[in-house]
Amino acid sequence: MSSRGHRDIRRLLDIMARLRDPEGGCPWDLEQDFASIAPFTIEEAYEVADAIDRGDMDGLREELGDLLLQVVFHSRMAEEAGHFAFHDVVAAICDKMVSRHPHVFGDADVEDAAAQTRQWEEHKRREREARGERDASALAGISRGMPEWLRAVKLQDRAARTGFDWPGPEPVIDKLCEEIGEVRAELDAVDADPGDPAARGRLEEEIGDLLFVTANLARHARVDVGSALRRANLKFERRFRAMEALAAAEGTSLPALPLEAQEAYWARVKREEGRRR
Repeated sequence: MSSRGHRDIRRLLDIMARLRDPEGGCPWDLEQDFASIAPFTIEEAYEVADAIDRGDMDGLREELGDLLLQVVFHSRMAEEAGHFAFHDVVAAICDKMVSRHPHVFGDADVEDAAAQTRQWEEHKRREREARGERDASALAGISRGMPEWLRAVKLQDRAARTGFDWPGPEPVIDKLCEEIGEVRAELDAVDADPGDPAARGRLEEEIGDLLFVTANLARHARVDVGSALRRANLKFERRFRAMEALAAAEGTSLPALPLEAQEAYWARVKREEGRRR
């Protein structure tokens, strides 16, 4: 890193120290703790992914800075509590990267990326053992703090390494159809007795099963769930905004229209998109 890079990091650390200074610091920053900042950390990570998805390099630079601020913020709070400081975070990740890449920083050899992935997981397992963690499950070490769709895929990946997996997409599709039937049955049960908390709980469970199998289908199809859902969200947003524009151009608005008229706008937007392809 250049001397300017060191100065910039030092400046950022000094800014955070000033913000957290009980004498003259920022009241909002002083009120925060790990739990209150965690949602912002997650949000900034998603904004980094959004900038990448849009190919916005200026935006990516800004969002990476916001994400770096989160690391500095957590590190500052940890330092104040006597746990660790920012330099400890940097040292720890450096040590981890060197330890987990013996084929780069040592004498080990790996055949390909798949072999490296297996070696990476083995290093993680040994690290957990060194920390005294005794969970010997193939599912050990999968964080419960990640988005649930991502955790579903990681659980499925780990289970698959033991041989517990469907042979391909077709049986997963069959399972998906089965789960849809079970969701329908529980929807009927809720409709029959809307006040029954047990029926509502079963419905939530069955919808959860449906989502879990959907994630598994994406995994078998080698489709990234997050990317696929992000594309679907963007498509819906694009089409809905186009519906609003069409309605406004014709002197009306979507809230003023019945569902049938709104669906007609949706169909028009889809047709227009089809012609442009």
